[in-house]
Amino acid sequence: MNGIRTEEELAYLLVQEIAEYGRTLVAASGGIDSTVVAAAAVRALGPDRVGLLTAVSASLPGDELVEIRRIAAELGVVHHTPATRELDLPEYAANGRQRCYFCKSTLLEAALETAAAEGYTTIATGTNATDLGDRFRPGIAAARERGARTPLADLGITKDEVRAVARHWGLRTWDKPAAACLSSRIAYGITITPARLARVERAEAVLRRHLSGLGNRDLRVRDLGESVRVEVDADALFWIERDVEVRNLVRESGFGDLPVEVTPFRSGSLNELPVAA
Repeated sequence: MNGIRTEEELAYLLVQEIAEYGRTLVAASGGIDSTVVAAAAVRALGPDRVGLLTAVSASLPGDELVEIRRIAAELGVVHHTPATRELDLPEYAANGRQRCYFCKSTLLEAALETAAAEGYTTIATGTNATDLGDRFRPGIAAARERGARTPLADLGITKDEVRAVARHWGLRTWDKPAAACLSSRIAYGITITPARLARVERAEAVLRRHLSGLGNRDLRVRDLGESVRVEVDADALFWIERDVEVRNLVRESGFGDLPVEVTPFRSGSLNELPVAA
């Protein structure tokens, strides 16, 4: 798609695209992308012809599940929450660079089962045009292989444009920081276990509360095996580096005496590290 498109144009195109889908099940992670797809589907099809599906497992932060339930209630749509067990897959637990492929495969298999049982004709995801340019997203292939529709990517709608549409529609999550599953916080090659996921979730939750006065910000606690890296927005780094409680709170969340480093947030920063032996 060429040229600058207004929020109104983007919103119109998205609704028109989804109007052709029929009864639609949206794979919802709680992030802004899937929320916009769900909101567009409701506008295109009506709430009685739209459902959200969230795979519930140890890799999903509890706060995100609460948020998705709230979104489903606000949109007036049914919310399906099948339990998935991707950690039981050796290929997933081994945490190689194709981990997301196995995660997305598990999610889409659950979505296909739900769609067949509940009469949905289309499964849609929140993959956007910016995601397509990221070479570290093997999960996109898993969704494509299973016939999932990607209205944002199909229309060339970028991440920034997604936020513009969300703001246009008055979605309260329009400026929500990017979210990702808890497994994405663990360096490749380090086996994923429920205990590792739980301590990452605890650390991030306690830090968000501790740093709430700094506003709605990106925050990641990265488990590097022999150390921990806390990533925060660069403009807050000066204050957080000097806050001695930050490191104490991380250690008390289950990381013990591991060294804790504080650095600027960069999405996908673990992709730059070698796979741990």
